[in-house]
Parts: sequence; structure tokens; C-alpha cells
Amino acid sequence: MKKLILSTLMAGALGFGAQAQNDFNKWSIDVNAGFNNAMAPMTPGYFSPNPLNIGSADIGVRYMFNEKFGAKLDYGFGSFSNESSSPSYSSNYYRVNLQGVANLGRIMSWETFTRRLNLLGHFGAGIGQLTPKENQHADFNDRQYNFIVGLTSQVKLGERVALNGDVSTILAGRQDVTFDGATFITRSDPGYYGINGVYWTGTLGLSFYLGGGSTHADWYIRDSQYATKEELANQIGEIRDMLKDSDGDGVPDYLDKEPNTPAGARVDSHGRTLDSDGDGIPDHLDKCPFVPGPASMDGCPPPDTVEEVDYLKKAINDGYVNVYYAFDSAKPLGYSASAINYVTNFLKRNPGVSVELKGFADELGPENYNMKLSERRAKAVYDVMIAAGIDASRISYKGYGEDTSVDKRSADARQLARRVSFEVK
Repeated sequence: MKKLILSTLMAGALGFGAQAQNDFNKWSIDVNAGFNNAMAPMTPGYFSPNPLNIGSADIGVRYMFNEKFGAKLDYGFGSFSNESSSPSYSSNYYRVNLQGVANLGRIMSWETFTRRLNLLGHFGAGIGQLTPKENQHADFNDRQYNFIVGLTSQVKLGERVALNGDVSTILAGRQDVTFDGATFITRSDPGYYGINGVYWTGTLGLSFYLGGGSTHADWYIRDSQYATKEELANQIGEIRDMLKDSDGDGVPDYLDKEPNTPAGARVDSHGRTLDSDGDGIPDHLDKCPFVPGPASMDGCPPPDTVEEVDYLKKAINDGYVNVYYAFDSAKPLGYSASAINYVTNFLKRNPGVSVELKGFADELGPENYNMKLSERRAKAVYDVMIAAGIDASRISYKGYGEDTSVDKRSADARQLARRVSFEVK
């Protein structure tokens, strides 16, 4: 019983600890600026600076559904210009994208070797506009749809801010003019029209975390919801203190409603001394515990007034004597051993009677399983009584499955259902 209670309390304590954890923050604002490079399409003879062109910026609002996946809406701006050996051009690019975000650091369990570095991946689609400021198509608004994919490395500066380094590629799903604005692209221009419109960005920036939690999803470690070794040791120590049984009646102190039960007393599941016949004399002092009698006769009735067998048979058959079990167990609880002893002694004093052992289970679990469990419980009591010297011909046992007469929502009621009852024949 103590092992069962210890396991239950440990699971409950750890579960409570998990519930007590503050939820992670889910919102952030990401701000970045840096370089870009227009790759294609370009008019022959026009070149982008190699390798970098200063003039890229974006700002986004990000929401993480959990510590691994999220989404963000961001606005980006890019400015393109020529290198020194190229004819002059200047163009601007504007975009709005909706993207999915994957916390690759958490997916790959980076927390096992670092708590300050992380990696995000992002991919999405949106709309954009390329506007050349020079050459033949100056001020032409080339409206496009686009796709974006990139990686963002992170360095944690604090619970509210992280440093970002991002590399992204933007692919134009449709592009009508070159990045330099000198050429109009048609479908007959092989290799230029469509998805080959591409440029990349390299930026540095900051993520500002919003919310009332202690950390953000980017850095949340699910394992941290569990107790540390020190916390677990303290909890186990507290549970062991709770499981002390000061009076030795088989019921731990935290459940014992009578913590000073006399040695040898028969108790119920709450540790209270039993008086089965209600004559005011506890069973362990009553020489006839199932037959009412005065204290002057040690709880037994006056001679020749009643047959003991009738009272004992009625007490047993009316369910005052039962053997109880822990959940999913076929081993009688310690305080129930005296019930087996009472029935065994009754059979020894009355050799002309026999008894049937009736096993029951509560309603938790599959019905077929509970039927077999109830039979195993009855068989366990049968084995004890045979070992105590009762002839097998006087004892039968049977499993009756689930006891549906109690409220299965009540833990105390379910304890009453997990039993073996006796029927004297």
C-alpha cells in the first residue's frame, strides 16, 4: 500500500510542479537591417555590387504556437544600386510576407549543449513591388508575388531580447522588369521570366519578446517543467514523512483519522478502530466481535441466549467482514488480514459450515480485465485460508467483476468496491 501511495503522490507532486510552471511568452517583434544583392534578372552589362549592397531592412510580428512552431507577418524594404564598373541604376523593393517559423534549435535539441544559441527557420509567401528609379522603366511599379526562405541564428541577451543574424532568399513568382530598370522582360526572354527573379539578404537585428511569462518560446525548454534532483529529493523526503505509520495499524499518518490506535486493533481504511457488533467494545478486546454482549462478559452474550454461529453468519453475510485491495492489486491490504483471520477462526469453530469467497473490482479499467482481477483477488484469500488449515472442500471462490453499486467518481467508494466478501453456506 505504501508503495502505491508513494508512487501516486510522487506523480501528483511532479504534475503539480509542471502545472505551476509559468507559460512561455509567444509574441515578439523582430527588427533587422543589413545587406542585399540582386542576382537576376539583370540587363547585360549591368552589375550589382559584389558581394554586398547596403540597403535592406525588415520588421515583423511573430507568434509562436508552441516552443517549436509559429508564424510571422513581416514588412521588408530593399534598395539596389550599381557597382562602380556598371552603368548607373537605383531601384527599391517593397514586400509583405506571411511566413511559417520553425524553432530548429528546439527541434534538434540544442539545449543539450547550449542555452544561449539558437536557430530559426522560416518560409512563406507574399506580395512585392519593384520600382526602378532610373533608366527606361523609371517609376514603373512592377507588382509581384514572391516566396521567401531563410535561416535566423540567435544569441540570447536576456529574457526580453535576443540578437539575430538572418540570411534569406526572395524569389519572385513573376517579374516584368530587371532590377536595374533598363529592360522589360517578356515571356519570350528565356531564363528571366518567372521564378528566376531572385535576390538575397543578410541582416542583423533584435527580437523583442512580449508577454508576462518568465521566458519566450524561442528559449523554452519543456524538460525544465520537471523538478530538479534537489527538488525531487525534498519532495520524496516530505512524502516519506507523510507515509509514517506511528501506531503501526497499516494506515499512514496522513490518512489515519485515529493516529493512536492501540496495538493489535482491527481498523478500517481510515485507521479507525472497528466495533463490528456495535456493543461498545472494540473488536480487538471483544471475545465475540460479531455478537453483541456486555462488557462484563468481554463482549459475549449470556450463555444459552443465542447461537454464536447465527450472529457470526449474519455479520459475515451482511458484508461487515471484507478484505480490501489497492488499485489494480490482488494482494490484500495489511489491515484486511484480520478479516481473513476472523472467518478462518469461525470456520474452525464451526466445522459444519462452508464459505464462498466473492471477489469484486471497481469500475475503472476494461470490464474483461476487472472480471479476471476480481477472481484473482478471491483466489488470494482462498490460498491464505487453505494455508491456515481450512479444508479446500469447505471453501469456494468466484470473481464477480465490477461492483456498480458505488459511485465510481468517489475514491473512497471505489476503495469499498475493491474487495472480497464472504458468504457462509
